[in-house]
Amino acid sequence: MAAESVEPDRIDRIQAEWARERPDLDVRPPGVIGRLHRVADHLTRELVAVYAEYGLSEGDFDVLSALRRAGEPFERSPGELAGHTMITTGGMTKRIDRLEKAGLVTRRADSTDGRSRVVALTDLGRATIDEAFARHMANERRLVDLLSPDDAGRLEEILTRWLAAFE
Repeated sequence: MAAESVEPDRIDRIQAEWARERPDLDVRPPGVIGRLHRVADHLTRELVAVYAEYGLSEGDFDVLSALRRAGEPFERSPGELAGHTMITTGGMTKRIDRLEKAGLVTRRADSTDGRSRVVALTDLGRATIDEAFARHMANERRLVDLLSPDDAGRLEEILTRWLAAFE
């Protein structure tokens, strides 16, 4: 659990320098934006390390997760996958190619529209994402537990409102 008070950090020093050099500007935003950016970088490194244990990139994990969340028979069209992940439709084909080559997904024609394709988890793909997701949840729990339960709850509420302002 994080200590209640912390020593001044790099962002504090940057803000102090800007406040000295540009006293005409409000230099408080980097206290939020800069720290959020740095936390995101740290979190990404921690999360990607778990995906790599399963031979997956962040995008691979995202696609396999979207297929697993679809429920039986664990399949979606490439367009649906793009809508359920953070991967663009342009990047989806390359990702599916790689996952298919690894034996984690298959592609077939859609039975209702022969022009469309369907991507499905293989048995190996389902076993891989089930194991990787359990490990991912344990990793996220470890990371969130660096905060107190109250702080984590407040942060989730704040980030939810902030994200809604953009989306």
